[in-house]
Amino acid sequence: MEQDLGNSRRIAEESADPTSQQQHEDNTIYPHFKGDENGIGSIDVNQENETGPESDGLTRQSTPTTVLARTLFFICMRESGRDPGPPPDGGFKAWSQVALAHLVMCNTWGYINSFGVFQTYYTETLHRPPSDISWIGSVQTFLLFFIGTFSGRATDAGLFKLTWVIGATAEVVSIFLTSLCTQYWQLFLTQGVLQGIGCGLMFCPTMSLVPTYFTKRRALAMGIVATGSATGGLVLPGIVNALLPRVGFAWTMRTLGFITLGSLLPSLLFLQQRLPPRKSGPIVEWVAFKEAPYSLFAIGMFFVFLGLYIGFFYIGSYATNTLHASESTSINLVMVMNAVGIVSRIIPCFCVDMWTGPMNLLVPFSLLSAIIAYAWAGVDSVGGLYAFSVVYGAVTAAVQGIFSVTLTTLTADLKKTGVRYGMVLSILSIDVLTGNPIAGALIQIDDGEYLYMQMFMGSSMLVGTLALAGARIAKSGVAWVRT
Repeated sequence: MEQDLGNSRRIAEESADPTSQQQHEDNTIYPHFKGDENGIGSIDVNQENETGPESDGLTRQSTPTTVLARTLFFICMRESGRDPGPPPDGGFKAWSQVALAHLVMCNTWGYINSFGVFQTYYTETLHRPPSDISWIGSVQTFLLFFIGTFSGRATDAGLFKLTWVIGATAEVVSIFLTSLCTQYWQLFLTQGVLQGIGCGLMFCPTMSLVPTYFTKRRALAMGIVATGSATGGLVLPGIVNALLPRVGFAWTMRTLGFITLGSLLPSLLFLQQRLPPRKSGPIVEWVAFKEAPYSLFAIGMFFVFLGLYIGFFYIGSYATNTLHASESTSINLVMVMNAVGIVSRIIPCFCVDMWTGPMNLLVPFSLLSAIIAYAWAGVDSVGGLYAFSVVYGAVTAAVQGIFSVTLTTLTADLKKTGVRYGMVLSILSIDVLTGNPIAGALIQIDDGEYLYMQMFMGSSMLVGTLALAGARIAKSGVAWVRT
């Protein structure tokens, strides 16, 4: 009885004390925030209320007590209690996210697809071998893929906007800094490293955001987003070719910087994460590799992408060195490959939504890519090379468009989309650092001929196709079903 009276008296005193009342409100508002071994802390939104002998049975909750803790909490969890409901699968909000993500792709993959223009200019002005210059573009692409694991996990944790803003800032700053560069090492650090980091912090979070807005139209939405790389691959080289002879390198890059800044601002303002943050979890979801479809898919895409980009990197040099075509012809071939990708990314994705499912189309398109790569060895004229660039560009663009939506179908919990997407991107990052150097080495071994490279390219994609077929069987069996 005395204990009950004491508890009642203490509760009454706390009710009259505004400080105690405010503390109680804080404890109600803030979920449990616990430190981790890295010193930053992690948020557990499902942490149960703590009770102990000292609390006399009263409920207590731990609160973030530092400014950093509360700031991170507000960024991560301000919408954690909101039930978003099912994906809208259309409407202004969903399709606006697709349009904004398209702009992000223009400013990430668009620069990578346009690097051939910079490769030619840097080789001529810096008097360095092409293999040295290619490392700038290779490192940029590697970082875009590799950082996906970390930026994807940050997105799942609710840090989409913060991660994206850091990435956009890094890319814009890198472009303006590139305009000041006059030496190779400066370009390597700005255009290769810094811009690669910026692109990596934007690309994976954006690509993992769009699928959460769609169900039946997911493939079409992802296809439209993926066409941004082709749009950028057409627009950016055109700007560089038009401005470089007139205003010089510095103001050409500054113009690109202003264009990038202006086209990223709408995405900064209106891209919005739909799902509430996922509770604390690992950076790498190792358990995903115990799933046969996911593991075989990752292996298959590794080998497919190991050979796929060789065609984009070396078709220009094949035209000039083997067929003795002009420099402008080599640039036009790359632009043609990007141009056909706009249509061929959308139409197959529309078929995926309507009839087939992504895996049923990814396997045959990967097989076609391998066959066309082998057929490259028989091209002996500029006209034939244009035909090859159209067919190869169309088929491989379909592979790139279907790849993303296939990965989302292998993730049952959409809250894990970011980390599982990023894991595959990090695996593919190895391709960027190995595929093109291997191709270049094979050309040297073949005394400047391209046959060994073409056979490696086709064989790599054929091995990847077999692994993808295994992933399809592991997921749905041999019988025809939409998957």
